[in-house]
Amino acid sequence: MAQICKTCQRTFITLGGLVQHINRCHKHKKPTAPRSTFKYHPHLNARPCTEEGAFLPHHAAPPPPPTAEDWTPFVDRPSFEFAELTFEKMQPSKGNIDQLLRIWAAKNILDSADNVEPIFEDCQDLYNTIDAIPYGESAWHTFQVQYTGPVTAESPSWKRNKFTVHTRDTLTVAHNMAVSADFQDKFDFVPFEEYTAPNTRRWSNLMSGRWAWKKSDVIAQDPQLHGAMLVPVILGADKTTVSVATGNQEFHPVYMLLGNISNEMRRAHRDAIVPLAFLSIPKTAREHDNDDDFRLFKKQLYHASLAHILAPLRPGMTHPEIMKCPDGHFRCAIFELGPFIADYPEQVFLAGIVQGWCPKCQATPEELAGAGTPRFREHTEQMINAFDAETLWDVFGVVDDVVPFTNHFPRADIHELITPDLLHQVIKGTFKDHLVAWVEEYINMTAGSTREAKHIMDDIDRRIAAAPPFPGLRRFPEGRNFKQWTGNDSKALMKVFLPAIVGHVPDKMVMCVAAFLDFCYLAQRPAHDSATLQAMTDALERFHTHRIIFEEVGVRPDGFSLLRQHALVHYVLSIKLFGSPNGLCSSITESKHIVAVKRPWRRSNHNEPLGQIIRVNTRLSKLAAARIEFGRRGMLRGNVITHALIAVGRDAAVLDDDEVPDATVYVRKPPALADELHQPSLPELVRRFLHDQLYPNDVLAAINIPLKECPEFSGRIGVHNSASATFYAPSELSGPGGMHRELIRSNPTWYGQHARFDTILVQNGPDNGNMRNMLVGRVLRFLSFVYDNVRYPCALVEWLLVEGEHPDRLTGMWVVRPEMVHGKRTVGLVHLDCVVRACHLIGVYNRTYLPSDFHFSYSLDAFSAFYVNKYVDYHSHETIV
Repeated sequence: MAQICKTCQRTFITLGGLVQHINRCHKHKKPTAPRSTFKYHPHLNARPCTEEGAFLPHHAAPPPPPTAEDWTPFVDRPSFEFAELTFEKMQPSKGNIDQLLRIWAAKNILDSADNVEPIFEDCQDLYNTIDAIPYGESAWHTFQVQYTGPVTAESPSWKRNKFTVHTRDTLTVAHNMAVSADFQDKFDFVPFEEYTAPNTRRWSNLMSGRWAWKKSDVIAQDPQLHGAMLVPVILGADKTTVSVATGNQEFHPVYMLLGNISNEMRRAHRDAIVPLAFLSIPKTAREHDNDDDFRLFKKQLYHASLAHILAPLRPGMTHPEIMKCPDGHFRCAIFELGPFIADYPEQVFLAGIVQGWCPKCQATPEELAGAGTPRFREHTEQMINAFDAETLWDVFGVVDDVVPFTNHFPRADIHELITPDLLHQVIKGTFKDHLVAWVEEYINMTAGSTREAKHIMDDIDRRIAAAPPFPGLRRFPEGRNFKQWTGNDSKALMKVFLPAIVGHVPDKMVMCVAAFLDFCYLAQRPAHDSATLQAMTDALERFHTHRIIFEEVGVRPDGFSLLRQHALVHYVLSIKLFGSPNGLCSSITESKHIVAVKRPWRRSNHNEPLGQIIRVNTRLSKLAAARIEFGRRGMLRGNVITHALIAVGRDAAVLDDDEVPDATVYVRKPPALADELHQPSLPELVRRFLHDQLYPNDVLAAINIPLKECPEFSGRIGVHNSASATFYAPSELSGPGGMHRELIRSNPTWYGQHARFDTILVQNGPDNGNMRNMLVGRVLRFLSFVYDNVRYPCALVEWLLVEGEHPDRLTGMWVVRPEMVHGKRTVGLVHLDCVVRACHLIGVYNRTYLPSDFHFSYSLDAFSAFYVNKYVDYHSHETIV
């Protein structure tokens, strides 16, 4: 098939010839991050001030921070790193730490070094040293709450008991977070509007949303507060069970975040999210468990506790609190209760609504297919004053005896502050619990027999298991046939589910899942612009249109009045208010449960464990604060050995721990390598590749000139099993300049078993053509060689051609087929500079059933057509369009 250059209209016999021409004549640079313009709030503009609150002149430098090397309370760097390693990372028992230190002391005695002071005397000495760290101090205290109504001797236990709440001082926590140098350059001081083009606004972090700007407008009505810094306080709460087997032990932690800190830092599980409190979980006898009074008391206890926990912040909501910021400046902070991260059961408690109602709008449980009239604090208060309790409950879904904790603070509206929950509403909810379950239910309903239904489900499982490997892709060796699902399992299944159901379910069902996946991947982006939000709206409309198929076939005969799907209608507005929802997702707090609750519980003796959990969290906070301060002072450069050698005056090369030399697996002469790879054209490919590299301005491409006119090459070629690709992800800001790095594999014996030859995207000119003018290649080997003192890294690839002018009608994914000449797949040699990133291919199964012994390593050889999987990660979804 002839290949045409879209830039100059020249034709080539093979795709390899076209690629060489493009690389030589029209090589396209990778895109750079778009330049944005910013509009900052004119009044709450976070002017630096003195420690007493007097504003400084513009461009005044902050007070110089201490820079001297001081490991206090540790003796030296090895002592600090030993404490960090044992307490935070290894987490051995106290007895094992004592034994380790005794072994160390015994070794010193045998080496005649018994006069050397031990790094720590024992485990208690280690703990005391951590407790003495002067950074990150935020002491815990307790308070008790109890029922204040009539109580008799016969009253249930919950009326007679006192309930203990453990909390840190919220004001101290806010100061500790704001001063952390870890957030330098990741801290938004002023609400802003970002524009990437005229009339094209971009939403990312919380301070880029309308909510922060609107609250600043309200605060700025007091001229005395001009120049202050808005500090949104984000909260998250979620019950977690640490052990079902030993008594269903539950804890109810509350976490605190500052809205000025970027979403990136929260998603990275840095110390941008801090355990703030542990709420009490009231228990009573089974006979009283469903009493209306007890259920009401639990909600009142919940809100009263939160109001008391947050009380130290209340004065700073109307009068400035002087805070030191990550850049070293002091600023006049005004606190504002910000978004609350919670799953639906927690949202019911928070909003004071009836179970089954939406906390954001007044859509009734029977009318959740669309959005209802928004809820807001003033309207709810007016309804409580106007209607009786029964009417409020039945007609409006409001619990009249619950006063939300937000009512105790200025400018706060709990209905507005409840945010989207990607994990429970989208990933676990609409995808796993709804769509995946509905597809299986449809198959069970329509198959000729139970046996046939199981045969179809087994084939879907085999298709899922047949997906080729990809960086970061979780494997499903048995498909989706397992019992215990996690959020990560659901995320992984989303990446490979759609092609697996094609041919087994109606086309509209495939299109419904594809529309939902588009909405989901758009919603998960770290940044959104006007076009993205419109695309989300369009995808949601397509989803609502196509999901009717489940009603038509009898899977959903009662329609779609489903809370988790209803929540999707609020996403676009929430993004405009609060920025990207992936910075406010309950997956952040659930991940923190592991560090703040579950691991500390496991290392406790399980007898009254909460106090032990709190001590562990206090020490973890101190170690983290010390690490940040030592790092800021430049005391953690290089590894610990290098630091010690320099400290005693010995020469040492300063290398980071993660620096590794470039590894070449082996080298071969071109003819020998050609025989080994069964690619007889390799020597010719190398020569023509060199011609195009050496003579980029030649009128003729190397493919069009006699081979004898190409440079001779008789050197050695290095063979590599992997290469790293650094690529630009347009909406992702977590890498330098939006750049990300991933490893691409080309290994004939991956883990000593099967072959793994990843597929890549190769830039083929300006990104205005099909699939943005990117080509697909399967990497047979990564090669490198030196010619005339210049090193040339390249990839030997099999080419795959895009089929058609548009993506597949059902899945929305591009389809590619291997380029064939004389019945064999064509190969080419491409410079690694042209590689954009890895891509993921999944076979086009259609109605074909896979053999029971089909192995995923066969996939890239077995199929004649492949989907270019844009759902393998949200970078692919963004770039492969």
